[in-house]
Amino acid sequence: MLIFLYPNVVDWSYISLNRVTSRFIVAQPWCAGRTGMMGISWGGFNCLQVAALRPPSLKAVYSVASTDDRYADDVHYAGGCLLGDNLNWGATMSTFAMRPPDPAVVGERWRAMWRERLENAPNLAALWLRHQRRDGQWTHGSVCEDYDAIEAAVYMVDGWADGYTNAVFRAAAGVRAPFRGLVGPWTHAYPWNARPGPAIDGLADLRRWWDHWLKDIDTGMMEEPRLRCWMQEGVEPRTSYARRPGRWIAEDVWPGSRVEPRVFHLNADGRAAKPKRERVLTHRSETVAGLTHGDWCPYGYDAEMPSDQREEDGRGLAFDTAPLKRRIEVLGQPAVELDIACDEPQALIYVRLCDVAPGGASTRVTYGVLNLTHRDGHAAPEALEPGRRYRVRAPLNDCGHAFAPGHRIRVTVQTACWPLVWPSPRMATVGVTTGSSALTLPVRPRRGRDAALPSLGKPATAPPLPVTMWRPYRRERTMSRDYATGETTVRMVKDRGRYRLETTGTELSGAGVETYTIVDGEPLSARARVDYRVALGRGGDWDTRIDTRFELTATETDFLLTAHAEARDGGVRVWAKSWEDTIPRDGV
Repeated sequence: MLIFLYPNVVDWSYISLNRVTSRFIVAQPWCAGRTGMMGISWGGFNCLQVAALRPPSLKAVYSVASTDDRYADDVHYAGGCLLGDNLNWGATMSTFAMRPPDPAVVGERWRAMWRERLENAPNLAALWLRHQRRDGQWTHGSVCEDYDAIEAAVYMVDGWADGYTNAVFRAAAGVRAPFRGLVGPWTHAYPWNARPGPAIDGLADLRRWWDHWLKDIDTGMMEEPRLRCWMQEGVEPRTSYARRPGRWIAEDVWPGSRVEPRVFHLNADGRAAKPKRERVLTHRSETVAGLTHGDWCPYGYDAEMPSDQREEDGRGLAFDTAPLKRRIEVLGQPAVELDIACDEPQALIYVRLCDVAPGGASTRVTYGVLNLTHRDGHAAPEALEPGRRYRVRAPLNDCGHAFAPGHRIRVTVQTACWPLVWPSPRMATVGVTTGSSALTLPVRPRRGRDAALPSLGKPATAPPLPVTMWRPYRRERTMSRDYATGETTVRMVKDRGRYRLETTGTELSGAGVETYTIVDGEPLSARARVDYRVALGRGGDWDTRIDTRFELTATETDFLLTAHAEARDGGVRVWAKSWEDTIPRDGV
């Protein structure tokens, strides 16, 4: 018996390597012939992808903060819109791929190996940007293309604050193999050390999973509900939380008949249970719309979550309910259907669902973005016919939230969301027909059985490795505005700190600075830049550093991507390379 852990990788070939490694492990005398895989983020992707390849020994996987859909729910695109994370994650991973091998592991040949690695350094941001629609680049790694290919048992775990939550709900509905899903209030992390709390004793939960599938020990896990989620209570808006109040709930099947759609019509005077007379409301968002959004994929640090949305609500078409007389609990995917017309062939919509407290504070519950050229799917974008009225459906991210009595439900429609997604080539004005447009919420009634769910315990982990920390992890997000030029700048510092692993003496540091600028009324002024630096060393014997700069701008027809990288050995520059790519815009 073996639990097989797989690290983060960036190349599909590693998945084939994983299959080979699995066969090797099974052939060893110390293996009972059954293997399991676990991983987070890309390691979680691997779990699902390898499961779809059906290695005979693989009996179960534990996939955390991962996706089943590499196009619709990954770091590159959302709703057919280009995410800003495509650049920053491409810059980050390209920089990481340039780091040298450790001479303590490979010996004196490390410099030659490093040189070869540098000469073949990838520009991942450019690779991903060349695939702006749902094509083979994304489908070949998306297990949602054929859930039936998965025969191993699947346990998927994620959090409401993460960027990958939707995958748990899709898999719960689509995977026919034995399945368990768990969604907490967490960011992009394992559930035993995640924020916001409460974290759980995830290792004990995981041990029950492996005991059942790899040791034939009846732990009772597979008799428990298929899907378990943290129903979040309303809170004041903050950019980080130590804990989100709420309670655990569960569904035996998903989707289940207990969750019923409730329609709220978008009327010109707000929302009501019944549609009122149709009226067209026109709207064109400012280029700076979206500044309060926060990160696409928070990790549990400061300044990652959305701030009070009142400022943002004033930048869009906002529709409110009257103060609620009764509590409403929502579980699953809300969606907005709009009768909409546009004066441009390309445009996007950014839809937010907010919980508005009696005092006016607006806390974002969930959101969705949709490139209107992708209104009929992501494989074949089609330009809008200006002035023509379309019926479009904009799904929002899955959520679990309780709206309290006295609070209002607000949905807001905008045509920009900078810097979360890249702006359309031109300022677009949309006309939303009220009365026929509507919000649908998946409303779940409370049930007493939830109180009897077995406890998930308090977090417990092994003692951490000894580390000397010289500079701690740090996150910053600031905004500045030049009122003379109309230019707004968002600056994000993502500092991974500087520290030494005492068991090996390895010294590491890394920090990225993301800078996003845009000028009022000029979407083609949008500019995104990522500066990244990583260093690896050990005392005075091994001292290496990589510095990179990636920058993205656009014309009406093309994306313009430039990059530069330098490597230093002992403070001396030993290698440098620059890239320049012009990539046609494909309906984005």
